[in-house]
Parts: sequence; C-alpha cells; structure tokens
Amino acid sequence: MTEESEFDESEWEQMPFRKVVQFSFGYILVYYMIGVFNAYVFYYYEVELGLPVVMLGLAFIIFAAWNMVNDPLLGYLTDRPFKWSKRFGFRAPWMMIGVIPYLIFWWLLFAVPDPLVESSDPWPLFWYFVIMACLFDTFYSLFSTHINAAYATYFRSDAERRRSSAVNTTIPIILQLFIGFTIPAIYIYGDRNSMILAQTVVVFLLIICVLIFLPSIRENEIIKERFLKGYEEKGKDPYFKTMKDIMKHRNYSTALTIWTLLTLGSVLNAASMVFMMKDVLGLPLYPAAIYTGLANFIGYVFFIPFWSNMSKKYGHAKIMRISCLLIFFAYIPLLFVTTLPQYIIISFFGGFVSGSFWVTLGPVSADAYDEITITTGKHQEATYVGIIVFFNRIALIGQALIFVVIHVATGYDPDPYAKQTPLAILGIRIHAGLIPAILACISYVIMYKWWDLLGEKQINLKRKLRELKL
Repeated sequence: MTEESEFDESEWEQMPFRKVVQFSFGYILVYYMIGVFNAYVFYYYEVELGLPVVMLGLAFIIFAAWNMVNDPLLGYLTDRPFKWSKRFGFRAPWMMIGVIPYLIFWWLLFAVPDPLVESSDPWPLFWYFVIMACLFDTFYSLFSTHINAAYATYFRSDAERRRSSAVNTTIPIILQLFIGFTIPAIYIYGDRNSMILAQTVVVFLLIICVLIFLPSIRENEIIKERFLKGYEEKGKDPYFKTMKDIMKHRNYSTALTIWTLLTLGSVLNAASMVFMMKDVLGLPLYPAAIYTGLANFIGYVFFIPFWSNMSKKYGHAKIMRISCLLIFFAYIPLLFVTTLPQYIIISFFGGFVSGSFWVTLGPVSADAYDEITITTGKHQEATYVGIIVFFNRIALIGQALIFVVIHVATGYDPDPYAKQTPLAILGIRIHAGLIPAILACISYVIMYKWWDLLGEKQINLKRKLRELKL
C-alpha cells in the first residue's frame, strides 16, 4: 500500500503520451540554457573578455535585480484571459512569443563585438552584458514561466504528474548531454571565437527542439474553460494583494525557501565547473568535461525509474526531503578531489542524487500550487512560478557576490594561462562544494520541519479541485 492513494485518473482528461514526449522537448530550453549560463557566462566575461571581476559582480547584481522585478510581474500580467485566449489558449501564445527572441539574445550574449573587447575602457562591455543579459532573461522568463505553469494545468493526477515529471527530466537530460558536448568539444581556452561557434551550433540544435515541442502546447477546450472559470467568478486581484495572499501559504513559502537555497548551491557549483577543470585539476575542457558529463548522465538517467517508483511508494515530498540530504553528500567531496577519475565518480553520484530531486520537483511544486488554487478559486500558476523565479534570482546575486569576495580575497588570477596559488584553489573548492553543501543541509531541515502536504492532506487536494471544477 503506497502512501499516496491514486486519484481516479478517468475523472480528468489525460494528455497522450506522444504529446508528453513532445512537451518534454520544451524543458531542454529551460534546463540547458540556465545551466550553461551558470557554467560559462561568469567565466567567459571574467577570463575570456577580461571584464574586471568587481565590475562583473556589479553587472550580475543589476541583471539579477532586473530579473527579480521582471519575473513575478511578467507572470502576473500574462496570467489572465486576453482577447485571443479562447482561440489560441492561455499558456501557448506566451511560450511562442518568448522562445525565439530569447535564443537570439542568448547568442548575442556571447557574440560580443570586437571593439568592445579590445577597448581599454571596460564600461561599454559592462553595459553590453547588462543589456543583453536582461533582454535574454525577459524572453526566457516569459517562456519558462508559462511552460512551468502549463505543467500544473496540463497534468492533473499524481500518476500523470509523476509520469510527465520523469519524461520531462529524462528526455531533456539526454538532449542536454549531446547538445552540451558541443561547447567542450569546440571551445578552447583563450579562444573566444571558438565559444561563439559553439553557441551558434547550440542555438541551431535548440531550434530543432522548438519545432518538436510546439505541437504539444495546443490547449483543448477543457483546459481553456477551467482556466477561464476562476476569472469569471473571482476576477483579477491587484498585484501586491495577489503577492501577499500567495505568500501566506506555508507550504508554498517553504518550497520557495528550499528552491532558493538549492538553486544558489546549484548555481555556485555549475559556475565553478570550468574553474575546477582548468585551475584545480589542470585539465582541458575537452575531453574531461565529456567524461564527467557522461558519468553524470548515467547516474541520472539510469536511476530515474528507481526514483519514480520510490516517489510513488513513499510520496514525492518525502523523497524530495531525502534528496536534500543526498545533495549535501554529493557536494562535500569537491573539497578533496584531485584527479579526473575521482571527479568522474563524484559526477556519477551527483547525477544519481539530482534525479531524486528533479523527479519530485514537478509534483511537489504542483501540490503547492493546487493548495493555493483551492483557496483562491482560480488558476494563477504563472504568477506562482514568477514569484519563485523572483526569489531564485537571489541565487545569481549570491553567486556573483560570493565569487567576487572569494576571488578577491584569495587572489584569483583571471589570466587564462595563469597557475593559481593554493589559496585561490581553496577558494574555488569552497564555492564549488562547501557552500552548496551547507545550503543543501539547511534545505533538508526546513522541509522536514515545515512541509505538511503529506498523506491524506495531499490526496484531498485532488478531490477538492475536482469538486470546485478547477
């Protein structure tokens, strides 16, 4: 007997499996881009383009501050019916509007004009980064907010959400593996043109993923009517009242805190990857990143069925709680790793652990959204996602500040060919492993203490939604 008694799936329409697979191609556009941003952008601008680290930290803070305003506001402004909504849907148009511009601005973020790089004045490069990063993230946010909101409204029962969550993580990680090899296979330390070429290939491959994804976002009449119902009966509350009412829900606030902490840890770890390869291990990105990427992929994909079954047996919230503790143990070895074989083993374990988190993230977040939907009487998932992204952008500010403080304090040398001091190497290990491990440990304590959507209380969410025809 599982902790989660399944809600009767026949009471809600089910998305065909073919469309579930197509829908998952959209998540590569969410996971891959933000992963690459975290892994390469800070390094690229500090080392390859020569932007002073203190100025780069300030640029990241401005960028993150813009995101913090941009994401919840975009979610709120677009999370309502428009003239075209009955015809084209409530989520699909915003995903289509967002996706192509964000790919264009992503490419421009790396394809910096030569005069800006060669200039002795760093301020034009500073403002170029700020403008391109903010434009990229505006359209990225529009797309990612609505694909995440669509997950909760397209997939209704626990079983369907588990199935979709497994597919939405497995297929993108497979795509991410192969597309992700593009950069280490092409990019050469000290040659920024090789990075531009790599990003050109990446954008081309992602456009193919967009073409596969788009047919899956067409909304049927049932989805449209369910969304419209709440607004016909409840209307649209003012912006700040909406934010305040949402934040009153303890489970949502708990999830929000955990996601912010784990995102900061993940961003720190990802942004440290090139530094770990180049400065700590003294390895070229190719083929070392290929080996570690394959190890992470195997640890992740091969154990997705295991975590999915564990989630079904014990409940997705309990498995997510355990994942926080496992993430702690995945980060700690980065304080001691000295060889590529050790790094490969750590990457394998990291993939195994991350599977437990990503398989449960969708169902856990959807439960938090469902609880608020029952209270408010209407679907506002894009607004919920926007608030989460608002707080997750704190991670970018945190990452920039931590990197600036550690790199300045330890005397990190941004010369691509420099040999770092033992103190600088220790600093890299701290922002790659120690700080992320501490954040994961705090997340475990918070979820254990305050998350209570478990057992019968969690099951009743689906029954109540059905009764309210939401």
